[in-house]
Amino acid sequence: MKKMTTAIAALALTASAAMADGPVVLNAVGTWSSLTNYQKHEEPFFNTRLSEASGGQMIGKIQSQSGLGLKGFEIMRLVKNGVFDFAFGLPGYVAAENAIFEGADLSSLTQDIETQRKVSEAYFPTLETAFADIYNAKLLMLYPFPSQTLWCNGEVNGIADLKGKKIRVYSTTLGDFVEGVGGTSVTVSFSEVIPALEKGVVDCAITGTMSAYTAKWNQVATHAYTLRVGWGLAFGAMNMDKWNSLSDAQQTMLQTEIATLNDAMWAETATEDDVAISCITGGECAIGEAGAMTLVEPSAADLALRDTIATDVVLARWAERCGTECAANWNETVGSILGLTAQAK
Repeated sequence: MKKMTTAIAALALTASAAMADGPVVLNAVGTWSSLTNYQKHEEPFFNTRLSEASGGQMIGKIQSQSGLGLKGFEIMRLVKNGVFDFAFGLPGYVAAENAIFEGADLSSLTQDIETQRKVSEAYFPTLETAFADIYNAKLLMLYPFPSQTLWCNGEVNGIADLKGKKIRVYSTTLGDFVEGVGGTSVTVSFSEVIPALEKGVVDCAITGTMSAYTAKWNQVATHAYTLRVGWGLAFGAMNMDKWNSLSDAQQTMLQTEIATLNDAMWAETATEDDVAISCITGGECAIGEAGAMTLVEPSAADLALRDTIATDVVLARWAERCGTECAANWNETVGSILGLTAQAK
């Protein structure tokens, strides 16, 4: 805690110093330092690309939330307060403020990355307004982590085996799915999943395919059940006061560079599922040491039941949380793409 407090204080001092004449300094917080999105995209963009693209007139400084010891729900509160100028994070972690943040990545509703991008683009204006109203922030991008699947420390051969199990989730919508299959949802931070699996606090945990591999979940989990239950959609958002302090030319440059970054992240995520699953289950692995988890692919019956739970439990519960107006907006945006209707009772 002392380390975290010291780091945040240092960032605040740097932000104050940046008010003087000289390059614009953007202090950012990223996602998890062990994962691809941070290593290949978030960190190089802020620590290198921004300076290059602006000819040294804009300088980025970024640290990961894992390095700072921050929890996901804290990120946007710190951006709102001006401690950070920019943050990468997951809407699922900020949904406690308002269920509207979940609408572009409701568990199990979207099953391919092309559709997920259409969903994200359709819902972007809704999230843009929510970030501005609730966090005084300018939403600049939405990008995905790989498929969110289930990793279990014990035998799982299909969706029926999830009944009665304690399953780690990081968002309310994933909890709805778990409860829909008869399991118990348990909120555990990403950094605490391995000991939770080891000690039996949870029987299974949900995260992205590449996230599970790079975090070495295969050291404690035995079965990789590749039932896709979400995408781990993430955002990039900037403190609105900082955004408004930029010139028109600076805003245009930043938006152009972020659009390029966004495209690169979508493209790479589209390739990661197959690579990660092969690596973590003992197949060909060009990126590191192969694991030895048992690969369990969902049956046709599993997929059909997942789709039923997605509409009858996940979508229904979310619509109730978000309310009539929110559900109506979802129907006009995401619902029209997926051919689904959310109804708030």
